[in-house]
Amino acid sequence: MKRAILLIALVAGGCNRSIERRAQPSTSQPPAAQVEVARVLAAPLATTERLPAELAAWEAVALYPKVRGFVEAIPVDRGSVVRRGQLLVRLSAPELIAQAAQAQAALEADRLTFERLHDAFATKGAVSANELELARQALEGDRQRLRSLQTLAGYLTVTAPFDGIITERNVHPGALVGPPAEPLAAAVPMLRIEQIDTLRLTVPVPEADASGVAQGANVRFRVRAWPGQTFAGRISRVSHAVDVRTRTMAVEADVDNRQHRLDPGMFAEVLWPVRRAAVSLFVPASAIVETAQATFVERVRGGKIQRVSVQRGAAMGDLVEVFGPLTAGDNVVARGSEDLAEGAPVAATTIPR
Repeated sequence: MKRAILLIALVAGGCNRSIERRAQPSTSQPPAAQVEVARVLAAPLATTERLPAELAAWEAVALYPKVRGFVEAIPVDRGSVVRRGQLLVRLSAPELIAQAAQAQAALEADRLTFERLHDAFATKGAVSANELELARQALEGDRQRLRSLQTLAGYLTVTAPFDGIITERNVHPGALVGPPAEPLAAAVPMLRIEQIDTLRLTVPVPEADASGVAQGANVRFRVRAWPGQTFAGRISRVSHAVDVRTRTMAVEADVDNRQHRLDPGMFAEVLWPVRRAAVSLFVPASAIVETAQATFVERVRGGKIQRVSVQRGAAMGDLVEVFGPLTAGDNVVARGSEDLAEGAPVAATTIPR
């Protein structure tokens, strides 16, 4: 009987110890994930970005009539090459010419009256000083009126303000024209003239690249009208103001267009050189993880994952410029993934470069 009781006690004790062992938490670490790492590279940025741009005329003017009249002659048309001072439009305004002739006649009559009164004034009591002053004022008024009408008559002839090409024509001989009543932005001009021997290439440079703009540097660009060909311009004007809507800064380059192969209004793709004054840090493009909440790389330090927030910069080959609390030589996971949690153990293998 005693032996049976002892046997039961031994079995029960063994079962209790087995249950206790199962109830105790396991102290073993999860297996470390195998990852490939790449070193953070420090190097000067030297790359090229493709930026959209637009070509514009060096000078462009819309010509409107200054006075009301009929188009008597318009010896130019769309595409005409003109020189500074060349006749573009001649208007006819018979009423204005008649008013100028009347003003000229009134001036001559008042001049004779003033001269006669002036001579008579030498005789005491013949003409009062007030009469002479009134005659002088009438004569001066006639001169101003004639001068004004002659100025208006001068507007009947429209000449080219500079060497250029006529790019728009909207009137024909016999048409009645006059100063636009609506704002100029909505009014239709008689002619539009543009100077295209030199063109302005306007490039909206992203804010991040604005510090690398070098005035006087050459830039290359392409247009759809000439596939496979590259043109060049020289950076001449920098606005030094960032557009708050697009976060870009307008930069202008001068383009020699004496062969007239390019036209104002063309869109261009500029091969924009991107440079930095200081050395930049680079990681493989695949190392950058972008989520709705953050952009980061996964640094491996002490065999564990550290998520480091970064900002993406320019691309240079298969590398991407990053800004953040990294240092050259840091190891980052070459193929970043959201699945690697902060602090997760990893076994790293370095990718040779």
